[in-house]
Amino acid sequence: MSQQRMQGQPMIIMGDDAQRVKDKDAQEHNISAARAVADSVRSTLGPKGMDKMLVSSMGDVTVTNDGVTILQEMDIDNPTAEMIVEVAETQEDEAGDGTTTAVAIAGELLKNAEDLLERDIHPTAIIKGYNVAAERAREEVDDIAIDVDPDDEDLVRSVAETSMTGKGSELNKELLSGIIYEAIEQISVAADDGSTVVDMESLNIETQTGRSVSESELLVGAAIDKDPVHDDMPSEVEDADILLLNEAVEVEETEADTQVSVDDPEQLQKFLDQEEEQLREKVDQIVDTGADVVFCQKGIDDMAQHFLAKEGVLAVRRTKKSDMEFLKNVLGAAIVKDLDAASADDLGTGSVTRDSDDELFYVESDSDEALGVTILLRGSTDHVVDEVERGISDALDVAAQAVTDGRVLPGGGAIEVELADRLRSFADGVEGREQLAVEAFADSLELVPRVLAENAGLDSIDTLVDLRAAHEAGDQLAGLNVFTGEVEDTFDAGVVEPAHSKEQGLNSASEAANLVLKIDDIISAGDLSTDKGEDEGAGAGGMGGMGGMGGMGGAM
Repeated sequence: MSQQRMQGQPMIIMGDDAQRVKDKDAQEHNISAARAVADSVRSTLGPKGMDKMLVSSMGDVTVTNDGVTILQEMDIDNPTAEMIVEVAETQEDEAGDGTTTAVAIAGELLKNAEDLLERDIHPTAIIKGYNVAAERAREEVDDIAIDVDPDDEDLVRSVAETSMTGKGSELNKELLSGIIYEAIEQISVAADDGSTVVDMESLNIETQTGRSVSESELLVGAAIDKDPVHDDMPSEVEDADILLLNEAVEVEETEADTQVSVDDPEQLQKFLDQEEEQLREKVDQIVDTGADVVFCQKGIDDMAQHFLAKEGVLAVRRTKKSDMEFLKNVLGAAIVKDLDAASADDLGTGSVTRDSDDELFYVESDSDEALGVTILLRGSTDHVVDEVERGISDALDVAAQAVTDGRVLPGGGAIEVELADRLRSFADGVEGREQLAVEAFADSLELVPRVLAENAGLDSIDTLVDLRAAHEAGDQLAGLNVFTGEVEDTFDAGVVEPAHSKEQGLNSASEAANLVLKIDDIISAGDLSTDKGEDEGAGAGGMGGMGGMGGMGGAM
């Protein structure tokens, strides 16, 4: 309950259940919650990062070291912590990878800001310094970045392999990076300004269990996980005319519920004959278009299946909407919603093959203008294939980004140490207390090589000293090889990251940190802490660690 005194009498302005935390207490609470989120994913960073097992309330198990997946699966129930989760989600949406790095840097920015706050540096000075530092860092990223030729297969594959290293897809990263490069090559188009555009909408990933990851492959076309609706239908059609249908091949039902009493067998037969005639008419409409193959998004009646099989038409029912949209791209066909208006112009042409081992339909287009490729991703179990899919999805995004954006950076902490070195030089020219914030920003960036070293079992201090010495000597591509523990030119070693991903990470981390720092008052209609155990009603004191991070402890 909060009170204000007016003419000697207390004025009650908040309810009995409300809580309020102000000034330093609020800042400490927010920073503690945000840092707890960042610390939870630090151990997953880099090629030697560890995995997390996440168990949902339903008992579903996820094993991963993908930062955004870990944070989304956690039962986080703290408003400040959720702000940091948003950093990971934004990084995933905008850059495809680098979520753990962005979150870890955000946590370190807040840790260093806490030190400045204890030295009586005002939050607005820290925020201004962080803004200046982030803007300067993005400029320096562009200066350091190395241009990418979209036809440079080795470089594009290196970007993909760097992303996959340390994830479930690492053991087969050479095979998978080759598949990724071929896929991107198939769906890339040249823009009018000379840049390259990668149409990710024209790429699909289909997963299968029971086989090795090394058996994964690229199909120029679509893979549809469905069965033919009738055993007598053909399993393979070359030079097929393919109809994509979003109308049920079933007897049309009346709009209102009706009941019909039949007291004569001939009447019943008339009803059945009428239904059969309706189905026969629909099948004739399909055949009249010239279609050899039908992918139907809705149902196909048993009688209609029989008629289609007699006509030699291969039909598939209950095809997913996403698969229908993808087939539309692959075949250059239209999705027909009304058979009465269907014509040969709506059809796509291609070959349809049923793979009995995979239990998939392979659909390949005959048209040069059609666009669409499918990565058939295989793994021994559901857990394996899910983690490989997460890894290859991130690798696809960053490789496509490198081709589109046309800039890459050395990995292994090289870019962070170089940026820190340049920011410290830049800080000398910054006036006022903002200079301290710029230096704190530089220190925060060096968390990345320190954590890479820690996760590899190396001495983080020695590693950072060696890296700083290399960069001060002018080697801006010097990074950490976590496998040998040596400092080397990571660009030449093939450890490469897209520049846009790094820029987005710096932007997201600094803005999230500034958002947290700007809060000096927390007003809650109920208990701020959702840890209702022994700390019931503990107020600000009960919020010290994660506050209300619910089932986070059990998830780790």
